[in-house]
Amino acid sequence: MSEPFVFHTIGAESTATFQDRGSRFLAYAFPVSSVDEFKQRLKALKEEHPKAVHHCFAWRLGTDGNNYRVSDDGEPAGTAGRPILGQLDSRGLTNAAVVVIRYFGGTLLGVPGLIHAYKSAAALALQTTPIVQKQVEADYVLEFDYHRMNDVLVALRQFGCTVRSQEVQLFCHITAGIPRSRLTETLRRLDTIAGLHYRPLA
Repeated sequence: MSEPFVFHTIGAESTATFQDRGSRFLAYAFPVSSVDEFKQRLKALKEEHPKAVHHCFAWRLGTDGNNYRVSDDGEPAGTAGRPILGQLDSRGLTNAAVVVIRYFGGTLLGVPGLIHAYKSAAALALQTTPIVQKQVEADYVLEFDYHRMNDVLVALRQFGCTVRSQEVQLFCHITAGIPRSRLTETLRRLDTIAGLHYRPLA
């Protein structure tokens, strides 16, 4: 199965609250591009809500469907992380995460109640954020003489590439994300720039 050329993700962070029998479930949905980025956001939310009893979550990264994680954070197995992930998957989202924070209200909800609460909180948060379509990109390292900088940047803009980093000296390095849908024609265009060398980022 070939890799897709586009994916769908969350356009901006959103929050929502769901309540059931005294317990409050605060859901935070946000875009994320790496596991480390998610861990930093989760750490910040735990610091923001130190008295909450559970910080449950689900995230999915990449387009192959294999890079995801769920956490019930002390709730009965399968009652929190999986229902949250189910809401991401039902919308076909990746590079996205949802954290649901629970403040216990004194009444046990039972397994069906917990599944419903975490699913509902995640769904409410995802309903209020825009869903955006983005290009799947292949990362390349470009190396060239400084006087070719303008030619390189014009070519990258022409094909909708993303400049991730650049080091400008007499000999320049740029790391760029090239849309997979336009990879062949972009590399063909870069081949016309004298002295430019490129390679896939391992």
